[in-house]
Amino acid sequence: MKTATSTLRTGAALIALLALTACDNMNSTQQRMLSGGAAGAVVGTVGTVMTGGCVACGAAIGGAVGTGAGYVIDKMDKDHQ
Repeated sequence: MKTATSTLRTGAALIALLALTACDNMNSTQQRMLSGGAAGAVVGTVGTVMTGGCVACGAAIGGAVGTGAGYVIDKMDKDHQ
């Protein structure tokens, strides 16, 4: 029987593998939105775990904010070039 830690490690490894291969044919805007969304989801999850809130809600809100931030940052960079 698998333990929760082993399942978590397997899931993390699969997500990392997907993240490494999924960005191959993306443009810079898509890559920044994806990385911003992933970072936002992690920060939202950690924040809600630490404060005792709704973990799924924190991940969803953090992911949405991170995706938006990635889009805005990419557009700002393109405007300044």
